[in-house]
Amino acid sequence: MLPLKSKLTIGFLLFALTVGCAQAPNANIPVTNETAETTATAENPATKTKVVALTSLSADILHRLDEDSLVGVSGSRLLAQDPKFSDLPKVSEGRTPPNLEKIVALQPDLVIGAVGFHDQILEKLDEVGIETMAVAVPDWRSLEELTRTLAEKIGADPEPLLTEYASFLPAEPQATDSAIVLVSNQPIMAPNRDSWAGDLLQQFAVNNLVAELQGNSPQQGYITLSPEKILEANPEMLLLVDVGDDSLEQLKSAPFWSELDAVKNDRVYTFDYYGLVNPGSIAAIQTASQKLQELSTAVN
Repeated sequence: MLPLKSKLTIGFLLFALTVGCAQAPNANIPVTNETAETTATAENPATKTKVVALTSLSADILHRLDEDSLVGVSGSRLLAQDPKFSDLPKVSEGRTPPNLEKIVALQPDLVIGAVGFHDQILEKLDEVGIETMAVAVPDWRSLEELTRTLAEKIGADPEPLLTEYASFLPAEPQATDSAIVLVSNQPIMAPNRDSWAGDLLQQFAVNNLVAELQGNSPQQGYITLSPEKILEANPEMLLLVDVGDDSLEQLKSAPFWSELDAVKNDRVYTFDYYGLVNPGSIAAIQTASQKLQELSTAVN
C-alpha cells in the first residue's frame, strides 16, 4: 500500500470554486435537512407537490419520477444542455446564486438545495415558510436513498428508477489493474474511498491505490499527492478528470508524467467531471459507469 500523510492546501479551495460555481456540488454529503411535511403524499396523489430543484441531479431525479412536480430549476450547464428542462423557469443563471424572489414567485411546496452550497438561500426560504431539503450524494447508497426520499415527497414510485440505476452496475465486478484518479493539477488531488468517485470505483472493483489513504483535509474524500508519491505508486492505469480548464495539459507536461508506466503503455483515460466526481445527472452517472465497465472488460 502506498504510504502517504497529506494535507489539503488552499489550492483545492480554488479548484472547488472553479468546478462548483456553475453547478451546486452535490457529491459529498448525504441527505440531511427536512423542515416540514410536504403537501402531496402517496395517499393523496391528486395534490401535486410543486418543487424547485437547485441541483441538477435532484432536478433530473424529480423529472424522471414525475415531471409535473418540477416547477423551477437552476441554470446549470447540465440542465441547459438537456432540452427537457428548456421550458422550466430558471431561478439562477451561470455562477449567480439562486434568486429568492424568483423562487418565492413560483410558490413551491419544497425547495431542494445542496448542503454547504445553498445553506443561506434555504435558510431564507425556511423563514418565509417554504419547506426546504438540503441534499448531497457521497456514494451509491445515498443516490438510492435520495431517490426514495424524493419519490415519497411527491407521491411517486421510485422502483423503476432504482432498477435503472442497478442496470448501470456490473452483476459480478471483476478486479481491474491498479489505478489512480487525478482530479486537479495544483495541487494534485485524488479521491479515496470516502467520496462519490471513490465509491463508484469500488462498485466496479477498480483497484484504486489511494482508496484507504487519509489526509488532514477539510474536504472529505480527497487527498493530495506529490509527483514523487505518484511515481512511487506507478499505477497501471491513470484516470484523468476533465474539469474544463487546462489542468490535464499541465499534468501531461509535468516532468514526472512520461516516467509513469500507465503513460508509457497508453493506459490513460479521461472522464468528465460530471458522473465521476460530481454525479450531476443520471445520464452522467450512466456514462461514467459505462466507461468504468469498459476498463474492467478490457483488463479481464
